[in-house]
Parts: sequence; structure tokens; C-alpha cells
Amino acid sequence: MDDFAGKVAVVTGGASGIGRSIVKELLASGAKVVVADVEQKALDKLLAEFDGAGEIMGVVTDVSDGDSVAALADKVYGEHGACHLLFNNAGVAAPSANVWETTVNDWKWVHGVNVLGVIHGIQAFVPRMIAGGEKGHIINTSSGDGGISPLPYQSVYASSKAAVSCISECLSAQLQSEGTNLSASVFYPSGGLLDTGIWTTDRNRPKDLAREKPYDPVPTVQDFKVAAEQAGWDLEFQDLDELARYCLQGIRDNRFVIMIRVEEAEATLQERAARIGRAELPIDQAEIPQL
Repeated sequence: MDDFAGKVAVVTGGASGIGRSIVKELLASGAKVVVADVEQKALDKLLAEFDGAGEIMGVVTDVSDGDSVAALADKVYGEHGACHLLFNNAGVAAPSANVWETTVNDWKWVHGVNVLGVIHGIQAFVPRMIAGGEKGHIINTSSGDGGISPLPYQSVYASSKAAVSCISECLSAQLQSEGTNLSASVFYPSGGLLDTGIWTTDRNRPKDLAREKPYDPVPTVQDFKVAAEQAGWDLEFQDLDELARYCLQGIRDNRFVIMIRVEEAEATLQERAARIGRAELPIDQAEIPQL
């Protein structure tokens, strides 16, 4: 799919961060955009910001709730009669911790949004997209942290994103083998540090999934900047609008993996494969200082 004009695009987690930039670039390309987000205020702010920029509607949606995503699909098909681009983008993160110091609710919340959110999106939309017979594309947002190589202190988040990568690979292969007009991509936000709401996702954590024991305050992106400077790191930040344009171009080019400087991932994966081949731990802990 190389022309988005007039196409219907659904973006979950679309009211802020990477999702907001994807929405912005889709509107600029002439797509009709449906923004799904769990935050009503953020959604209202986005709709006001892009008023007049193109055809856009917002739907409050909790992607961890299958009924909520099914209701989203009903609204999309009731309004537009089709979905051509599905961005399963919503995501959250839990605090860094050793696996034995995480809590059950950390896993339930993060995997509920990051993994089940993708599954709910696929199951609510893909059967209708296939039945519609038109060309379409599904884009699942993963992360290099887990999708390529996990950071050892981010076991909850990294494992959820590894699952998204695996799901995306299976989905793409199945869409091809079944002879559908659909294709799929896994999107790795990349190019540098990302200043998004992922740093403060605890604001949306449901009370019934609150952490069972106290933890240190989650660092903000500013805290990370200070810690990185003290460690002597030279941080590179990625512009989110540029990242969104790169993502859309990846769809036009029909790439399965959409990742800036993907060749760096190749080198990482080759080294991991070599370590596995030697029956070693794939993670080189010496290269990953804990902040």
C-alpha cells in the first residue's frame, strides 16, 4: 500500500507520543484517522489540535479490554465501513526490577496492554479486513528492548515486546499463506532516545492492578538524562514526527521490519546467536550498566 489518501487508519494509543505523530503524518497523507486512547483528556486535546487538519475522530478505548476494542471496531466500521491501516501502538511499562522483585500485577497490567492489546486489535479488526477484500496493513509496535535484545532490568516490558515481535511474525506469515490482501509489519521505535509518555504510564494504571508492594519512584526522561550525563553517555534523541514518517514509508515499501538503522540490530542478533550457539547467556551484562 503506497497511497494512504482516503484510506481508513486506526491508531491505538494515538493521543500522545509516537501515536500522536503517526496520527499527524497520516492526516498529512490524506488518510481518514480514528484515534483510540484510554485518556479522554489527551484525546480531546489531540482532536482540538488537529481540528481542520483532515478527517479525524476519537474513541476512548482500553486495549486491554476485548469488549472495548470490539466496540472500537464497531464504531470504525459503522462510520467508515472499512479499516485499511491498523496501528496496534498502545503500550505501557513497569518499573525496573529484578524478576523476583516484580509483582503479579506488574505482569498482568503490562502484558494486558502490550500483548493482549495487540491480540484484541487483531481479532477485532483483521477478520473484517479480510472479509472486505481490500488491501490493508497491520502495524504492531514492538521495541528493541525485548524484540531485539532485552534489557535485563526490564523483564516485564521486554518480555511483552518480545511477544509482540513473535505475534507479528506469525501474523504476517499467516496472512500470506492464507492468500489474503493484507500484510503486516513490526515497528521498532528507534533512532535515539524517545521522549514519550512511556516514562509516565503509571498515571493510567488501573487501581485494581496497583503494585502489591512499594517501589522507588519511576525515573522521568529528565532523570534519565541526568543519570546518563553522570555516566558519561552521549544521548541522541529521535524526533517523533520524523520517526512517524519513517514508519509510514516502511509501510509503503512493504517492509516487515520497520526500524531506523536496522543493520545495527543485525549485528546485535548475530552476536546473540553466537552466544546461544555456545550455550551462553545471550545478554552481555557488562555492556548494560544499571541506572
